[in-house]
Amino acid sequence: MAFDGRLLGGISVLAAVVETGNFVRAAEAFGLTQSGISRAVARLEARVGVRLLDRTPRAVSLTDEGRRFHAQVAPLLAGLDEATSEAAGAASAVRGRLRVNVDPWFARLVLAPRLSGFLAAHPQLSVELLVRDALGDLVSEGIDVAVRFGEPEPSGLIARKLLETRILACAAPAYLARRGRPRHPRDLVRHECLLFRDPVTGRPFPWEFHRAGKVVEVEMTGRLVMNDLATKLTACAAGHGIAQSIEFGLDSFLASGELVQILADWAEERFPLYAYHPSRHLPPAKVRAFLEFVVASIPPASKKETGTSSRKIRRTRTASFGRPITSRPIPPASPIQSFGRPGPGTEPRAKPKPKHDPS
Repeated sequence: MAFDGRLLGGISVLAAVVETGNFVRAAEAFGLTQSGISRAVARLEARVGVRLLDRTPRAVSLTDEGRRFHAQVAPLLAGLDEATSEAAGAASAVRGRLRVNVDPWFARLVLAPRLSGFLAAHPQLSVELLVRDALGDLVSEGIDVAVRFGEPEPSGLIARKLLETRILACAAPAYLARRGRPRHPRDLVRHECLLFRDPVTGRPFPWEFHRAGKVVEVEMTGRLVMNDLATKLTACAAGHGIAQSIEFGLDSFLASGELVQILADWAEERFPLYAYHPSRHLPPAKVRAFLEFVVASIPPASKKETGTSSRKIRRTRTASFGRPITSRPIPPASPIQSFGRPGPGTEPRAKPKPKHDPS
């Protein structure tokens, strides 16, 4: 089949416009005129048969079709760039800028204390760490890799499970001395509970308790709602109420006695940490190096019962209020499944089940 060099050129121009944000800077990057960039984009749109960019005097943005097209071709351009580097003998060169979207708790607890070592090991690499409570659109925002707590939501990203951590209920000794210790999850309705806001819905996460396959959902009430785990745990240690939190990072609170676990026999629920990257093919060397660094930084005790497979996130049905139905844990994938074909255990649960408090 004949290779269409003009098509590849048009795709490269489109990628430059998306990356720089306008035609002027894209023209400077290519050494062309602004009208030359505009004609190249117009030829590409005519070639694919859809409008890819919305143009206004002040801004240029991808259309829905353009966003889907860019999401598919951007990894291919990155693969071509990596192939060129490999041909030049630089396939293992970790360099350039790495943009990372990361969960605030993981950034504070794991990455921040160790990033200096990672940068020292790769002197040609710079890292932009975007700490926030939502995954966002990795492709349109130019994010290379993300590390997030919670089950994957429907998307075209590659997800790799890094760990699973238990969900614990805890409180300060002073609070329990004042209000008493609950013996069953339903006893919590008589307690002050610290709630965590779901960034997707804007409402507090529901509370669940798991034991021997049984799940008890409790309608929680509380006067204090937060969106930051560190703040919630500090408030809990100060005796303001009972909190439900991931076990990952609680060691210092429990060891010091600032917090004590309650309802320990109802703590079988697990919550995962995933790494995400856009390309279904071999990710760039800088992404591979970062993922190796993250895995090495996780305490060994936290890696229990985790998978090491990577898989394209399967699109699932959506529960009420737009929340995705949680999939069953992903078993180790075959090489074919790693490229996005659904394997065993990925069917949505028959009954919609909300996501859990990632805090």
